[in-house]
Amino acid sequence: MRHRVTAAALAALTAAAGLTAVSQGAAQAAPTGRAFHVDCSAAPQGADGSPRHPWTTLAEANAVTYGPGDRLLFKRGATCTGTLTPKGAGSADAPFTIADYGDSPERARLDGAGAHDVVLLADTEHVRLTALEITNAANPGSERNAVRLRLTDYGTARGFEIDHLYIHDVRGGDYKTITGSSAIHVAVQGTARASSYDGVDIHHNLIEDVDREGIYFKSTFSKRALVGNQQDPNVYPGPWTPSTGVRIHHNTLRSLAGDGMKLDTTAGARVDHNRVDGFQLRSPSANAGIWTFNTDDTTIEYNEVSGGGNTHDGMSFDADGASNHTVFQYNYSHDNKGGFLLVCPYSGAKTVDTVVRYNVSRNDGARLFQNCWGPILNTRIYNNSFYNKEKIPAYLVQDDNSNPSATVHEQTIRNNVFVSGGTGGYGFTNPTPGLSFDHNAFYGITMTRPNPGGVTGDPLLRADWRLGAGSPALGAGAVVEDNGGKDYFGNPLPDTAPNLGAYEGPGLP
Repeated sequence: MRHRVTAAALAALTAAAGLTAVSQGAAQAAPTGRAFHVDCSAAPQGADGSPRHPWTTLAEANAVTYGPGDRLLFKRGATCTGTLTPKGAGSADAPFTIADYGDSPERARLDGAGAHDVVLLADTEHVRLTALEITNAANPGSERNAVRLRLTDYGTARGFEIDHLYIHDVRGGDYKTITGSSAIHVAVQGTARASSYDGVDIHHNLIEDVDREGIYFKSTFSKRALVGNQQDPNVYPGPWTPSTGVRIHHNTLRSLAGDGMKLDTTAGARVDHNRVDGFQLRSPSANAGIWTFNTDDTTIEYNEVSGGGNTHDGMSFDADGASNHTVFQYNYSHDNKGGFLLVCPYSGAKTVDTVVRYNVSRNDGARLFQNCWGPILNTRIYNNSFYNKEKIPAYLVQDDNSNPSATVHEQTIRNNVFVSGGTGGYGFTNPTPGLSFDHNAFYGITMTRPNPGGVTGDPLLRADWRLGAGSPALGAGAVVEDNGGKDYFGNPLPDTAPNLGAYEGPGLP
């Protein structure tokens, strides 16, 4: 277990992550409701939840039923041990808020001490959890979480905001289940009443040293034809009832045993402006940086993902089974041992309409793209820039389909720039007839498959991912319909032939 960080060190960490502390004033902004105070370092005599006589245990906080506008406030500089399981709910106009109070430079701290959950928000809605430090390191290896949201045959729960938390040292086992182990775990359970979340905003959290998941979604109401038998229909019977209004943004996640973020059974989720640095570090199972499973219309953009720790899977991004219309755009991926992208249906699942555009990748390997053996339908990978300094990944496309004639893969790789300053050459495994290339630039690399309209001269790819003056990649691309309208830098895209790669603009010195 790590030592608790000092206030100065935490301030430096949050500043580096772009986070800001949440003040007592922000926590007390609710227009109505009661305020309850908890100071687990105070004397217990006369404890009534007032500022002068605060509660001194989580058991006292758990004994009250909270309502709209109520505030449960923990004393900065004090540590409470155990599990917080508040009852009641807020309202759309007046959420129930769990936050901090006091003027200590140290955060209010909740320590699960090996409990399954430190904070469990079960069968509730309209709740904001903010500003606390949360850890759960004792008795390492058991299933546990820092924060868990859980619905059981509830229906639709609305209005959750999880923000400005410092979550660290959550020492769970290698459990990739509906109940743990994660820093922030969002679960829908039960079989009797279809349930889901509508409105989950997870933002500006600092998460580090977690075994195994960073941010994880899972639901039993997830059965549909698209998922096939990729998950057990007896455990996840459905019907498919996606959570909506999900946004995960401006979080920093570091040193994760397993996955960075996993979206599951959501529709219209947006994952943006996050930093994932170090994942797949201590898990023997397959993991990725940011990935989707059994989702519709997910947008993953403006994220930086690095430090995938091994090749199982170890890549930045994954559109997994039953991912339908997933868009990866404007992301920066680098130094991941597993590579850049996985597309992975199997066991009767399909992955449909994946778009990968205007991303940049530096020093990702052992492969850039990996396909699993199930049907991959209409994957479009275009206008991305890839640079490897010392060693070329062994495979441009690693296809796990051992019988190409039996599985449909529709995958177009177009208008990309691939540059290597190192040694080696791309290979292919089991390339299916549906995999096609056109209008790509390959430099420093021997391309062994047809690439009509392609460029073999130096594209003059600069260190800032723009193209140099005189680059043969300028204006050399094929027009792509519905292309998102802008490049990696925010430059508008032309109606005519675009540049190759992630930069659309004039050649620069």
